[in-house]
Amino acid sequence: MRAKREYRNRERTEVAVLDALVDRTEDGMTVFELRAAVEVDIDELEDALSTLKADDLIVVESGSETVIKPAERVVPDQSADEDDDQSIGEWLRERLPF
Repeated sequence: MRAKREYRNRERTEVAVLDALVDRTEDGMTVFELRAAVEVDIDELEDALSTLKADDLIVVESGSETVIKPAERVVPDQSADEDDDQSIGEWLRERLPF
């Protein structure tokens, strides 16, 4: 699943972090899991996380381990997700009488 369209005009690393977090909305991810999912160095990840936190797009929960989750407004509705997964061919078939 991908983050809502209005949050996709950010830096590449920030979008990758949001997308990874949206995939695991309920459980969240640790910094190590995020680093593996996004495949960037730790400095880039740290910059992206601090920017996303400052913009209130992520929530950090501390407990036995620190877990990062996406803010509710970043997570798309299920119906919007289905539209985003549509291929160009499917889109054309719906609109053109073939």
